[in-house]
Amino acid sequence: MKKILTILGARPQFIKASVVSHAIAQTSGLAEVLVHTGQHFDANMSDVFFDELGMNKPDHLLGVHGGTHGAMTGRMLEAVEQVLLAERPDAVLVYGDTNSTLAGALAAVKLHIPVAHVEAGLRSFNMVMPEEVNRILTDRISRWLFTPTRAAAEHLRREGAAPHGIVEVGDVMYDVALHHGRRVQHDGGAMARLGLAQKGYVLATIHRAENTDDPRRLAAIVDALQATARQLPVVWPLHPRTRAVLQQVGRLQSLAGAVRLVEPVGYLDMVQLEKYAALIATDSGGVQKEAFFHRVPCVTLRDETEWVELLQSGWNRLAPPTDAESVAAAIWAALGSEGADLQPYGCGDAAQRIARRLAEDLAWP
Repeated sequence: MKKILTILGARPQFIKASVVSHAIAQTSGLAEVLVHTGQHFDANMSDVFFDELGMNKPDHLLGVHGGTHGAMTGRMLEAVEQVLLAERPDAVLVYGDTNSTLAGALAAVKLHIPVAHVEAGLRSFNMVMPEEVNRILTDRISRWLFTPTRAAAEHLRREGAAPHGIVEVGDVMYDVALHHGRRVQHDGGAMARLGLAQKGYVLATIHRAENTDDPRRLAAIVDALQATARQLPVVWPLHPRTRAVLQQVGRLQSLAGAVRLVEPVGYLDMVQLEKYAALIATDSGGVQKEAFFHRVPCVTLRDETEWVELLQSGWNRLAPPTDAESVAAAIWAALGSEGADLQPYGCGDAAQRIARRLAEDLAWP
């Protein structure tokens, strides 16, 4: 039996792992150990969250969160190394582009344990983003580069990655959307609690530091969403950091009078809000794709996106939040729109492909 040690740190990574861990459990010859670094640890990362995803609780909870990027990554590196020395896995599996991703990959490669990177090859080409640095470094030291799109695989080839390590499997988030999307309907849940009608509201999610920590950009987003809410309800589950900044700059109370501000919602409630929205306005990478999976138009409040195929197809559009007027105009232009009929993220079997490839390769001495 070959042991896969999976390192997770952020809520989106647990969502992705829900399907991959299930595939690993169903694959002969593989066993999995789950490690949660604690990078994102809040009330929503609770027993209810794991129950919703159908996941086992982590085998190791490291409790590392807070501090600067360097301090956090360093503490994670030290803590993960101790777990690896105790567990002695045959491979380490990491997801995406967080500090947990990089720390897990570094700890493994220094102990000569091969690394598998899910969502390899994504590039924003913006080295100011910590996520871009994390994903590039993780790709460079990974043995298996499981890419979600053809474009991601091409990025790796141009960068000189070993061809045999690049594995085009599709996007595990598509697997997630297919599996969990079937579980929610428009009645009940968050929509019932908030009195929302199907396709009768805009869903907003804002959490990136480039927006929350820049007063001009944050003001543009807030003003645009307030303007939108005069015509169509806007629901905004507030990230704790975003709430704190809004409180600090004195915008929270006035915003609450116009926009339906809610605490972060459970996973299935979030799927419901995404699936039945008229439009999603976000700065999240994952939510952009989830909007597409549910065929909901999306406006991305950033200067760039890794998911260029969604821009090219018309399902997504960029609206850099430089001023409220342009953001509001982008939202109204996108309402009711549809993009091209395409399937760039595989066939919904990425998790099975990942588990099968790991089992095949690790079977060799």
